[in-house]
Amino acid sequence: MAFVLDNLAQSLIIVGILALVIEVAVLGFATFVLLFLGLSLIFSGTMMYAGLLSEDWLSALWVNAVLTFVLALILWKPLLRLQQSSSEKALGSDFADIDFVLEADLNAEHKQYHSYSGIQWQLKSEQPISKGTRVKVVKKEVGVMWVKAI
Repeated sequence: MAFVLDNLAQSLIIVGILALVIEVAVLGFATFVLLFLGLSLIFSGTMMYAGLLSEDWLSALWVNAVLTFVLALILWKPLLRLQQSSSEKALGSDFADIDFVLEADLNAEHKQYHSYSGIQWQLKSEQPISKGTRVKVVKKEVGVMWVKAI
């Protein structure tokens, strides 16, 4: 314990880096608490090392409490927005590039199925398509292939 108190600035920086590693590697930015704490520990350790703060545990405690709170206030919303941003763009895949010939008329009145990869897929279309027409899969949902005439 004496070693940590004798080298408080370096100890704070090391513990801050460990908190950041745990936040990123183990938790995957799921919580931001360790991020804010780790950054404040690194900042306070650096300020102590540079001589801007006195090197005692009471200063370290108060500075870290204030810095963690300030960092949380400043970074919470931007990080939350980054975490929640997602793309609504549909991803293409080889699965959607298949085409085949309809074995029966496809319309809203009758359900039509197509066997692909060992699964019976329900076929749907925005417009009626007659039997014998070559169709292409344009969109897929759970158990459903949306097709259009080629």
